[in-house]
Amino acid sequence: MAAAEENTSLFLIFILTMIALPLVPYTIMRLCRAASEKAKTIHCRCSGCHRSGKYRKSIYKRISNFSTCSNLTIVLLWIVMIFLVYYIKHVSREVQVFEPFSILGLEAGASESEIKKSYRRLSIQYHPDKNPDPEAHKYFVEYISKAYQALTDPVSRENYEKYGHPDGRQGMQMGIALPKFLLNIDGASGGIMLLGIVGFCILLPLMIAVIYLSRSSKYTGNYVMHQTLSTYYYFMKPSLAPSKVMDVFIKAAEYMEMPVRRSDDEPLQKLFVAVRSELNLDLKNIKTEQAKFWKQHPSLVKMELLIQAHLTRESFVLTPALLKDYRRMLELAPRLLEELVKIAVLPRNPHGFGWLRPATGVIELSQNIIQAVPLSARKATGGNSEGIAPFLQLPHFTEATVKKIARKKIRAFQELCDMSVEDRAALLTQVAGLSEEQARDVELVLDMIPSIEVEIKCETEGEEGIQEGDVVTMYAWVSLQRRNGLTAALPHCPNFPFHKEENFWLLLADAASNDVWLSQKVSFMDEATAITAASKAIQETQEALGASAKDIGIAVREAVDRVKKGSRLVMGKFQAPAEGTHNLTSFCLCDSWIGCDTKTSFKLKVLKRSRAGTRGHVPEEGPVAAAEDGIEEEEEEEEEEYDDYESEYSDDEEEEKNKGKGKGKVANGVAHQGADSDIDSGSDE
Repeated sequence: MAAAEENTSLFLIFILTMIALPLVPYTIMRLCRAASEKAKTIHCRCSGCHRSGKYRKSIYKRISNFSTCSNLTIVLLWIVMIFLVYYIKHVSREVQVFEPFSILGLEAGASESEIKKSYRRLSIQYHPDKNPDPEAHKYFVEYISKAYQALTDPVSRENYEKYGHPDGRQGMQMGIALPKFLLNIDGASGGIMLLGIVGFCILLPLMIAVIYLSRSSKYTGNYVMHQTLSTYYYFMKPSLAPSKVMDVFIKAAEYMEMPVRRSDDEPLQKLFVAVRSELNLDLKNIKTEQAKFWKQHPSLVKMELLIQAHLTRESFVLTPALLKDYRRMLELAPRLLEELVKIAVLPRNPHGFGWLRPATGVIELSQNIIQAVPLSARKATGGNSEGIAPFLQLPHFTEATVKKIARKKIRAFQELCDMSVEDRAALLTQVAGLSEEQARDVELVLDMIPSIEVEIKCETEGEEGIQEGDVVTMYAWVSLQRRNGLTAALPHCPNFPFHKEENFWLLLADAASNDVWLSQKVSFMDEATAITAASKAIQETQEALGASAKDIGIAVREAVDRVKKGSRLVMGKFQAPAEGTHNLTSFCLCDSWIGCDTKTSFKLKVLKRSRAGTRGHVPEEGPVAAAEDGIEEEEEEEEEEYDDYESEYSDDEEEEKNKGKGKGKVANGVAHQGADSDIDSGSDE
């Protein structure tokens, strides 16, 4: 009986151990992750974001966020662990050591007369002739009699003193961590035990492996289906216009798998009428265009209408079933758009360059989806070449509001940002008709909008110039500033129902040839990771150049200081192209804000590889460096018009008006003096 209870206790301890081994570290990891996310989550404080409920700290919201399948499983396992600990400690009986003096109620070393006296007293209390209780009989035989014999019989006393038991040396007992009913291997219990061993040791691991392999074969590491990547790769074209990116985006396999119900027909018909102006239909042949639209795959029709409902902010007309699909569509959108950007900049041509035009179109679509702004709002209107899209991301702004402030010659978004706080408040309250509270909301969002500056340099490590075929290293410092002083923050997007972090794409491209030479995603959310990456990159670069330990330490400290002040180091390598001066542009595009994209134009001078392998002096390029510099400046003015980054939704007339007006880096739509940086990598000898 005691052995069976001991085995049961061991089995419970075994179960407790198997649960605790994965549960404890996983719980600690989840708590640490939640603490870090809470620390870095700084969101917009405007009334629109507050009403959206994404950041509300109500009890219901906390419970809703917590009551996920994984969290509930963790809580349930912890409850099971606590119950097992309590049961093992308080219910399971411990194995008692045989102590004859303690059983007889005597002190160690008691005399024989005291032993006999105590035995007679206990016999009156527990002897079967005096006490008919079976438990008393059992206790008298197994404990009292054995204790008396161990202390009075010479042989038993000697065994007890030597081996701790009156019967002499006891064999070693080992317990099995299995419950009692499985210890009997006869009959059904043996089958249960065999079935448990096979199921737990063979079938369960096999099932987990099958599920994991089937899922991993279907999805990538970014939880995007392989079929989606194949589709995007097939439909991605170098001349894909931003207005056509939507047609590729909605072909994702995740969207195609969403159910199309018969009950959705009527609501989708009504939604089509509401968003028809955004579908790029030919109004001259509207009936033919409508028929052609509805002949598409039902999933494509549904997804495009749901996205347009979001862009036009018409989601309130959706039925509960469509609203569920609508939220799922928006939840998947950021990761699908990120993969679409990666495919656009994937090296395709013989030189290993990606495509600029579709990449910028995808990022534009991402901006519009996050801010819930129609694509048509990017069309140039009046004197505003960038359209009214940047204005519509501000709270309480509508097309009518933009028209009102345009009467005061505020047509560009940067013009509104450059106004003083007092003048802007007067404009919004007296001209635009906003209340003081609404004007404060606008001010809060303007304080959140990032301003980006890029310092870029290209060089060949250890060499003075760049020759054909060299491996060129690009060093770019991307600096972010906000008027409220923050670096890491979540963007203002009250109409996007999920948390969205800001991401920036740095593209080194030749705008004239539509080639992307280098591309990298930049994030300002994790400062610790950025410090580690920058320190490692600077240290490796300085060591390759043969710098001393002191110089390396100074360079690393400077890099860490820049990261702490809101900068990120971006490095990349590419092979130098053919001889000549190449007009390049670095685009820093945000996937969450409209109107804060930045570009920096510069020249990359590649020298002809000399026969002797020397670098620096190339007589064919002219003996006078000053004359060469003058020629380069003229070429820059002539070719600057090709570096302007404009949306597909801009009118050609506005492009002609703006050609040659702004040079160099453009931040928030306004050119800055001195921002144009020429990188002359050759020698001026």
